[in-house]
Amino acid sequence: MTVNSSPQLWIYDTTLRDGTQREGLSVSIEDKLRIARRLDQLGIPFIEGGWPGANPKDVQFFWQLQEEPLKQAEVVAFCSTRRPNTNVAYEPILQAILAAGTRWVTIFGKSWDLHVTEGLKTTLPENLAMIRDTIEYLRTQGRRVIYDAEHWFDGYKHNRDYALQTLETAIAAGAEWLVFCDTNGGTLPHEITQIITEIVKVIPSDTKLGIHTHNDSDTAVANALAAVMTGVRMVQGTINGYGERCGNANLCSLIPNLQLKLGFKCIEENQLSQLTDTSRFVSEVVNLAPDEHAPFVGRSAFAHKGGIHVSAVERNPLTYEHIQPEQIGNRRRIVISEQSGVSNVLAKARSFGIELDKHDPTTRKILERLKDLENDGYQFEAAEASFELLMRQALGSRQQFFEIRGFQVHCDLGQGEANTSALATVKVAVNGKDILEAAEGNGPVAALDAALRKALVNFYPQIATFELTDYKVRILNGHTGTAAKTRVMVESGSGHQRWTTVGVSTNILEASYQAVVEGLEYGLLLHSQAEAAVIGNR
Repeated sequence: MTVNSSPQLWIYDTTLRDGTQREGLSVSIEDKLRIARRLDQLGIPFIEGGWPGANPKDVQFFWQLQEEPLKQAEVVAFCSTRRPNTNVAYEPILQAILAAGTRWVTIFGKSWDLHVTEGLKTTLPENLAMIRDTIEYLRTQGRRVIYDAEHWFDGYKHNRDYALQTLETAIAAGAEWLVFCDTNGGTLPHEITQIITEIVKVIPSDTKLGIHTHNDSDTAVANALAAVMTGVRMVQGTINGYGERCGNANLCSLIPNLQLKLGFKCIEENQLSQLTDTSRFVSEVVNLAPDEHAPFVGRSAFAHKGGIHVSAVERNPLTYEHIQPEQIGNRRRIVISEQSGVSNVLAKARSFGIELDKHDPTTRKILERLKDLENDGYQFEAAEASFELLMRQALGSRQQFFEIRGFQVHCDLGQGEANTSALATVKVAVNGKDILEAAEGNGPVAALDAALRKALVNFYPQIATFELTDYKVRILNGHTGTAAKTRVMVESGSGHQRWTTVGVSTNILEASYQAVVEGLEYGLLLHSQAEAAVIGNR
């Protein structure tokens, strides 16, 4: 079955509402707008923007989208049913919904009798009236309604008849979609299949159904897939699985599973190839580190480390890859480590544009050097920039942009973090000329980085565009106390490019110095390669 002839699924993204309820995640209005436009570009048909009226930020978000609408996606406002024993026409939360100006509104109501009596402190008939009145009112105001049946599966298990009444009420009131919500995330896939199968038999056959799952049992994606296989056609989730507690169903796993493996149409093929970039874009905007081991979109999702694996993948990627990484915008990576064989070294060299001969003694030399360094505590799996420099050193093609003659770091420890400062002095040689510079920073690594840049920027102005984006420290053999070896990983960046370098020493400053220096060197290498490519294309 080709994608073009596949049944349509409607992806409903709730990153901007449910996703932002994740602990430690906070976004500005500008952040929400950037994410919404990126999801629109990805081809997501429904984007839930938030709960207008719940906070000023969401109100302004919807107002701004009225001024500059998205290109294809429907922006959805989210809200609860009216409160118990109130007049729906005078309900402030619903007036805020109408002011948001969206064509579609998602309303959630209680399916579980426990929540009605214990949470809302009202009667079961009044809860039905709340569902009916709210949906009917929104319909009279020209809104199309998606009804989220909150705690649906728990409600069905505890009081099947009442849970069904809530659905029947929503259908009769004019809801166009019924969405089954596993709000507590405790349902398992076989239960999803069983319950939805039973429901489909007793509700009108033309009812459009959706699924909304949480990941508390680590089955959110599996539950959503089970629901789709049982007839559901709307799938709600979030980018990267962000959400309250353990998160929501991860659209970055759901979309490729649904489209590439089950043959459903979710988004266009050219949009599917943007999935990895979208995942990483959202993680950057919300300031959370990407999950490197995430299925499909993680940096390690198509990384191969074992020598046997690498040899096989080089011959036929199907041997150890379940899809082509390019389909979802990812790429194959050959990981270099102490477990590497010659195949890894050859493949990794090719990824850097370096052709090696497996019979060349230099190849074996690189491999042996690699294993010696990793035995000393170095790690090149993530520090690919350092590994490329290592290869170029062995091949005699490592360009020497500068040479470090020496450095010193002095720290002043004041009262409190704000009063701590460091002064670094470096001596470097460029084109045979010695330069001595000093710079201050709020810590020794920052001071060292600043001093190096200050010494080099007049010779290499592009250094001004480099930035140190991440700094990680790991103690390798803690049982040796203060004599323990320390591994420092430094991530540097310039625009859209990022690279990681590594340093190891019993002295944390020495390890940091190694990583920072190689980070600057590799950035200069990338810049020189880019300039050479431009000249070559003229």
